[in-house]
Amino acid sequence: VHAFLNDKHLVEIGLSNYWGYNTVNFFSPDARYSSSDSCSSQVREFKQMVKSLHEAGIEVILDVVYNHTAEGNHLGPTLSFRGIDNLAYYRLVEGDLRHYMDYTGTGNTLNARHPQSLQLIMDSLRYWVLEMHVDGFRFDLASALARELYDVDRLSAFFDIIHQDPVLSQVKLIAEPWDVGEGGYHVGNFPVLWAEWNGRYRDAVRGFWRGDERHAAEIAFRLTGSSDLYQSDGRRPYASINFITAHDGFTLADLVSYEQKHNEANGENNRDGANGNLSLNFGHEGPTDDPEINALRARQQRTLLATLLLSQGVPMINSGDELGRTQQGNNNAYAQDNEISWIDWNLTSEQEQLLTFTSRLIALRRDHPSLRRPKFFQGRPIRGSDIRDLTWLSPDGSEMSDDQWDVEWMRTLGVLLAGGTLDVVDELGEPVLDDTLLMILNAFHDEVPFTLPRAPGILDHGQESTKHPANGELAWELLIDTSRPEATDGETIFEPGLQFALQGRTVALFRLCPSILDAHLKSANNRSG
Repeated sequence: VHAFLNDKHLVEIGLSNYWGYNTVNFFSPDARYSSSDSCSSQVREFKQMVKSLHEAGIEVILDVVYNHTAEGNHLGPTLSFRGIDNLAYYRLVEGDLRHYMDYTGTGNTLNARHPQSLQLIMDSLRYWVLEMHVDGFRFDLASALARELYDVDRLSAFFDIIHQDPVLSQVKLIAEPWDVGEGGYHVGNFPVLWAEWNGRYRDAVRGFWRGDERHAAEIAFRLTGSSDLYQSDGRRPYASINFITAHDGFTLADLVSYEQKHNEANGENNRDGANGNLSLNFGHEGPTDDPEINALRARQQRTLLATLLLSQGVPMINSGDELGRTQQGNNNAYAQDNEISWIDWNLTSEQEQLLTFTSRLIALRRDHPSLRRPKFFQGRPIRGSDIRDLTWLSPDGSEMSDDQWDVEWMRTLGVLLAGGTLDVVDELGEPVLDDTLLMILNAFHDEVPFTLPRAPGILDHGQESTKHPANGELAWELLIDTSRPEATDGETIFEPGLQFALQGRTVALFRLCPSILDAHLKSANNRSG
């Protein structure tokens, strides 16, 4: 929302900087987003927006760009910082102070090592918290701010000054943990207090559901909160901001419809934007009337959304992905203030179906604390119980062996989450309990029979069961099946030990519950057969 300018080269070809990543003033909301021409009214409008969102229970996190400004490279306009103190505000090339170090891909990099630039950043951040009442920040290309000499340093002055600040140390701090310079990729390396856009989560989930080999172990880490990245330094699963798509890249619909970028509308002969997208078009590039391809694409979108919302960590949904929004294959739509980027709210029946499915996923996540644990899994019995909090399963229903994780073609697995092992208490000091959940995933294109586990002593609402699931006292209730978007909670009950027909490219989620009726079980058994 910071005031920004359109890039000269975009104006010359009739485009504009739609995303606004070209800041000229770190203290002003951009006038184009206001209904008023008055600066004071624009500030009041912003404050009222934040107040209204807070009243609705919604926090406000600003996407902020302190890594560069709109003044560009040595050929760019002199607007403010360059003319005031070029050496203080910008990183310059050693021995050639006419030119700028460009870790951002925009022509310049703000000199966050200099006290004056640090003060500018801190004053701006405090202004948006204390005056505008926002709840936190997502820092664009945050690695560029943490570079001391040339390398990104987690002990840099930028981190130190934020961590010691009594205001900013209390708000949400989210890093885009990379920049475009050498050695700038730092997923997992930001210090305590920081959450991160987890780029490894994005790549692992895309690769797994595309059908790439040797992704089983990687997807297991990402589904369970990325403990390999965030546990050793004292952070929690919510340090991982999980995402599959963002504003920068393909939308979800395009991720399953295009294997090549189509950025011709940007006026750069399709040279801009990322080339490696880990995408799959299911046999045809772009839109098609083939019903089989469209059905596969719709299923893949549901499966990706289910993976995101059933993973530990914080899910981030790219605006419009819940509606199947397309950018026509453009994976760098920063300059497209038109139908390519806009959301069309006139939904088709297929888009309505995807929106309903996404809403069900969000409701499930809200209702089950096992899906949003504040602590990492231990993979061992908790507090004297003989029940482990997490168990990985093979399609035959048995626990996965160490050797199976290394099998290159392993694309089907399950994870059992014991609901009575969260090891946390609520605001009244009472233990937080949940149902035992089973999530199974099949990244093969064909159906795989998956044996629903029968585990003596498995937990149900935190109590050790005295009944063996095989005797019909407990059963698995199907909550989500991404191959069947119309399925409703509780529609189907399965007896443990039976095989579930897990369709290709599908996620299914079950809840362990008391058996309802023998007749219902028999009906379910017939369907599973």
